[in-house]
Amino acid sequence: MVHVYNCHPFASQQIVQVEQEPGLFCCGGGALFVVAVGGCKVEAYSLEQEGCPLLCRFATMGTVKSIQHSNIGDYLVTIEEKNSATYLRAYTNWRYQAEEKARVGVRLLGHLLRGASLRGAAQMEIIEIPLSERPVAMACCSVTGDLLVGCDKTLVLFTLRRQNQQNLSQQTLQSPWQNTQQSSSQNQGQNPGSNQNLSILDFERSVILHLPGIIPNQVALCGGYVAVQAELEVLVLKLDATSDPKNQEEAPDTPQTADPVEDPTDFLLLPRHQELLGNRAKDCGLSVTMEKTGLEDRGQYTVSYVLYRRFAPDFFQGCTVEETRLHSLQLHPLFTSNQSVCVDEPACVFCFFSLPNTGYLYSLRGGVELLSAYQYPEKALEAVLTDHLLHVITKSALQCFSVRCAAVAARVEDPYIDTTMRACPPCSLEVCALRMQLFIGLRSVCVHGRHVVLLSAADTETPEEAERNAQRRTISRKWTGSRPRESSAVGHGWNLYVVGTVSPITLYHEMVEYSQRYAETNPQAHSCRHLLSEAHLLLRASLLQPAERQRTGSANPGIPLRTNTDGEAERQMDMCTDREADRQALEEAFRENCAQLADCFSRGIQRDCHLALPYYRMSGLSVTEVIGRNRPFPSSPHSYGHGFLFYLKHFLLEETDQILSQEAADEVIEIFSQSEPSQLVSVCASPGMVHASPTQTWQRLRHLEDATGVSVPLTIAMATMALRLDDLLQYTQLMDRHAEMMLVYGFIEEPTLLLHGGSGGKDTHTHPTALARHLTHCQPGLLMAAMVALHENSKVQLEHADQVFKELGCEDGLLVDFWEAVLMASSQEVVIQELLFRLASVYIDRLAHTQPDPPHTPGTSRSLKSADDLINSCSHYGVLYPWLSVLTPAHPTSSPQEEALHKLQSLLCGPSLSVCSVVPLLERLSEETLWGFSLHLLCATRMGQYDSSMEKLLDRCPQAIIPYANHQLQDTHMALWWQKLLPELCNRTRAAADNSILLAALKETLVVVAMETSPAEFLELLPDDGTALYFLPHLLTCSQRHLLA
Repeated sequence: MVHVYNCHPFASQQIVQVEQEPGLFCCGGGALFVVAVGGCKVEAYSLEQEGCPLLCRFATMGTVKSIQHSNIGDYLVTIEEKNSATYLRAYTNWRYQAEEKARVGVRLLGHLLRGASLRGAAQMEIIEIPLSERPVAMACCSVTGDLLVGCDKTLVLFTLRRQNQQNLSQQTLQSPWQNTQQSSSQNQGQNPGSNQNLSILDFERSVILHLPGIIPNQVALCGGYVAVQAELEVLVLKLDATSDPKNQEEAPDTPQTADPVEDPTDFLLLPRHQELLGNRAKDCGLSVTMEKTGLEDRGQYTVSYVLYRRFAPDFFQGCTVEETRLHSLQLHPLFTSNQSVCVDEPACVFCFFSLPNTGYLYSLRGGVELLSAYQYPEKALEAVLTDHLLHVITKSALQCFSVRCAAVAARVEDPYIDTTMRACPPCSLEVCALRMQLFIGLRSVCVHGRHVVLLSAADTETPEEAERNAQRRTISRKWTGSRPRESSAVGHGWNLYVVGTVSPITLYHEMVEYSQRYAETNPQAHSCRHLLSEAHLLLRASLLQPAERQRTGSANPGIPLRTNTDGEAERQMDMCTDREADRQALEEAFRENCAQLADCFSRGIQRDCHLALPYYRMSGLSVTEVIGRNRPFPSSPHSYGHGFLFYLKHFLLEETDQILSQEAADEVIEIFSQSEPSQLVSVCASPGMVHASPTQTWQRLRHLEDATGVSVPLTIAMATMALRLDDLLQYTQLMDRHAEMMLVYGFIEEPTLLLHGGSGGKDTHTHPTALARHLTHCQPGLLMAAMVALHENSKVQLEHADQVFKELGCEDGLLVDFWEAVLMASSQEVVIQELLFRLASVYIDRLAHTQPDPPHTPGTSRSLKSADDLINSCSHYGVLYPWLSVLTPAHPTSSPQEEALHKLQSLLCGPSLSVCSVVPLLERLSEETLWGFSLHLLCATRMGQYDSSMEKLLDRCPQAIIPYANHQLQDTHMALWWQKLLPELCNRTRAAADNSILLAALKETLVVVAMETSPAEFLELLPDDGTALYFLPHLLTCSQRHLLA
């Protein structure tokens, strides 16, 4: 379906003063090139100046049959005939003919004669391009300046090269598709009269493709994409350059020809409709063979199929079957201002071709897709695709259709399109036709920037043609148009028009004005949204364009500019200022359009009402402004649109960057009380609603409770309002309605009652609510349980919880209690290891700031969980080793420092803490005190350093050696009793024979050794210093045990 809108895209119209009837014309580089019917002369007219004055004229070497201009390199290429022979020629430096310099250089492709070529750099050159077959079509690449020539059964690709004047050496590029701006950028700033740093354009035959199954009548080339069009079929290929010859399939030097088909004499074969996209296109039945050019050292090429479309002959009103053939093949690139790919490659490439009644637009990059099918009201002769519009001519009118190129490019450039962040009208949006301009006898069209060039020629009509045209005008009555322009007063039957199109922002304003007519009668009319979407894509197309393309209206970087004098510099500065002003105007219009689209979606009940959110975001409107734009109509004072409510809920429940004023917050309370009462608790708990009137909110919540009954989140919300009203009695009554665990469930259901923020990732700041601050002092246990539950249910991250407790001023109190509680509840290994290290660090920090011996007076701030509680309820806290009680005996009244000591000792005795990570932290604690010594000894023991640990223990606290040995020297370490402990005790008792502690330890050690060794082994352990008598009783015990065993 094609929508028709009475918006006029044309701003001006002028007639080019051409002396002879134009036969061919093309435009580019700010110029219009005209060839008279059957003529051998090209005339260039300026499109950038009023009246289109003549720039220059020059003769060709034959009768021109086809002409094309390339913006890259600023050259012309023609197919000419002379003496029944067909030639392909390129004309470079044609602008030098404006100074009436008659000197012209003629040379063959690739033949650079030093003297003539150097002179040719400052004069027009004609390059003869020899071909083995007759050329029938040609195309210039708008990205690289390369030339594609279509012959009867082959396609020949010529790569544009630059020959340096100084060394005449070819500048080899990595890929022929990457020499995009090389020649053009060096042309900028050159003066035609200057001979410094001049270079010469040349072409190099790089690829020859044999297509025996298709006879081209049009070809197109763009950034490696090659399109071939026959009468009823189109084939698009992709040429990729690679330096690895292994990736290139071996292709024969001679093309493969298809088997000949017998001539059917008794029946007629008609092709059927067929569309093959992507890799499926290789099944089209057309073979493509690549011929080597002898330049394989430059790299290899691979060919892939992209698109194949074939049509069957069909009838059409006013068009016979014989006239049903394709025309207007075009590959159109689209660059963006923020391309993530190479800046020399287009972000998108589109393919357009047309039948007399229907045009087809495909997107090629990132997956082949049919974007639009254009249904024409009458037979179309030619069509030209641009970034903003599709220009189509019939015999009597110039028509403009909208295009979806900007919708594709926006999604390529911005990955956040089609999310809650940003939106764009879909690529499948139905196209629209704008107001047409009537002419008489249109023949051909071309477009350059905002200039549409038309050739008209009045023909005498037969009665049958007159009747057919009258029928077409009757069918197309709905297409509104201006009155046809009369031919010029000269009296000839042809004219060459230059129609100027309006700027995109002007057309945008007209579309907006047109859409308001629909809004006055039906704000939810589909045509209103459709027209605003068209205006949106129009602005996007302009904003996506790089600055250079906005300045020129198209890519023509190959045009030499004048010398940068002071006046020229001032003019360039003024142009930059104008471009910046135009850019700002476009951005302002874009925000305005987003707001208008959001208004349409906000009041709708259709399935796409969620689009109000991203469009309001892109509009830059504040929430208060959005609320003002969505107040109900007088006819339905309590009706709010689904899109508006979706926007409000998303803002209030997921965003925290704006805080509403009291007036706006109260209005939001009223909106949800009327439209969605079930969301009222979540809305009241939103961080953006902190300024809402507590009295009004309390009344609405009370009314909701009367209507729906009591619920835990509703009770907590009402208690919060009572707290804001300083009604502590009411607050207490409400909180006492439910048990503590039920309140915890209520916080899980509605976390914003306790916390604000924290939903945007680790970098988002989280802060406590007024209720959380109150619970800190009155019910810290409830706050702790709620925070742990929120963490375990993934409602708050560990970092956000840290922020909350720090903001509450509980860094050394509740925060540590929270870590201990989460350690008890969590099953995530990453969280457990993080908390173990944090808790060990805190305990060590508390001990490092205490006295040499921890005081035994009760502290003023106590933890919610004691060391014994943690040992009994948390598996990560181990039971204290028995020998620790000897080193650090417990006291009836423990201080916070002693609690920290016991908790740290318990962690070191547990199975989870990595001792190696704690050892560097323990360097802050001295071993001079027994409690400090106990921690270092624990770490050494956990790391298996038993020998040194026993020596230190015998030095500092020998009474603990037997409890230590009984607990630590077991199983695989049992041999240390007689290998290390017994010799150590013997040596020490020999030196201090009166030490009763050492003697008792030696006796206990001998008892263990006698039980664990054989008599022979025991005898080996006896000292040879004459004290064997002391060991005889233990030897006797060992022997008796051995005999019994």
